[in-house]
Amino acid sequence: MTLAIFRHFVATVVLVFASVTNLYAQQAQPSPDDMLNQIGMLKRLEAMQPDSVGPKYQLALACLNYAVTCPHSAQTEPVLAQAEQTIYQLAQMKSADQSDLCTLRGFFYMVRIVQNPAQNGQRYYIDVMQNYEKALKLNPNNHLARQLQAKFQEGMKQATGK
Repeated sequence: MTLAIFRHFVATVVLVFASVTNLYAQQAQPSPDDMLNQIGMLKRLEAMQPDSVGPKYQLALACLNYAVTCPHSAQTEPVLAQAEQTIYQLAQMKSADQSDLCTLRGFFYMVRIVQNPAQNGQRYYIDVMQNYEKALKLNPNNHLARQLQAKFQEGMKQATGK
């Protein structure tokens, strides 16, 4: 009984933390150091709740946000490796939302394109589009997938000059 209450408490803390983080992100762009600190906090929280989807999802999303914001930073590759590992762990969980997984995968490939458009653009373009389309097919109300897809399409239009 105590374990169930503790898990509920931690899940509530994660949701509050995620809400505050999203609100903060909308108000002001955090510095790279702030983003790395957030990733560190989420890694600790995820370690405390290894069977919970929420902390893993937030950790992967924070890693990808850092990587797209700082694509050429020295910390980007380790952070992307963390994101990839976390996405893989999420995929192994039966309770993980498949639409969210596709969104994270699409975002991961999008970051790779941002890192090196000339080399990775053609390589990952289809992966990005297919993952966002699948995410939206599974859940048409997935706002993150819709936003990222629109941002990606906008970036591709600017890159091709159309």
